[in-house]
Amino acid sequence: MDRVLLEQVIDICKRAGEAILEVYHSSEELQVETKKDDSPVTVADLAAHKVLAPALAQLIEGVPVLSEEEEIPSFDERSQWQRYWIVDPLDGTKEFIRRNGEFTVNVALIDNGEPVLGVVHVPVLDITYAGCKGEGAIKRDASGENQIQVRSLKPRLEKKEVVELVASRSHGTGTVDQLVQRIESELGTVACKNMGSSLKLCLVAEGAADLYPRLAPTCEWDTAAAQAVVEAAGGIVVDEDFNLLRYNSKESLLNPFFYVIGDTSFDWQALLKSQSTA
Repeated sequence: MDRVLLEQVIDICKRAGEAILEVYHSSEELQVETKKDDSPVTVADLAAHKVLAPALAQLIEGVPVLSEEEEIPSFDERSQWQRYWIVDPLDGTKEFIRRNGEFTVNVALIDNGEPVLGVVHVPVLDITYAGCKGEGAIKRDASGENQIQVRSLKPRLEKKEVVELVASRSHGTGTVDQLVQRIESELGTVACKNMGSSLKLCLVAEGAADLYPRLAPTCEWDTAAAQAVVEAAGGIVVDEDFNLLRYNSKESLLNPFFYVIGDTSFDWQALLKSQSTA
């Protein structure tokens, strides 16, 4: 996958982030509407979409754009796509409304169901996570650019360091609490950090967390970009049966429940599958 293409996508995401920040820092009262699926949408979501959709459509001839803020083509049409862009112009709209900064711009390139390139841009912090298959993953912020990779768990367990989880701020907390108890009984103390948007996957990618269990609904545009970063950094994103999370394989755009795993050499499957069948 082309590093030049990745840089082009980073630039487009940063421009979408600037459009979001214009609304975020505006003194006008934020107008929030509710979509058919009861999720919130703001003018910032739409402003970012208006930057992303046309710019991405011009990057690779004939590659369509699937955005949360646009009408979704039928599966009959989508199933013909080998490659396409999948976009969440503002992931974490609830966090945007709360003005806590935990929202992102997500763009991924899907090839035969696999996220092969992804960019997650955090407008408020001006931090960008990016990765593509075969090229590794990076984190770019005010201090510059650094390669990122997932961390090993075994050395941390040997030193009796805590296992670090990230979890959703608003979804599936009861089930995650049960999982934390299970992991603590096997591995020792667990520290759990709650936050919004796809930042949770990025924390695993950069080695700041060991596991992100998502035991509540998400859509494909919520995860694809950050999954590309995680996989480029050496981690995996798997469903409850430990199959790799894949895209555009069915009518619904809802993901199954999933786990984001940093250290793939650790036998998370035995521990997590025993949790799911408990």
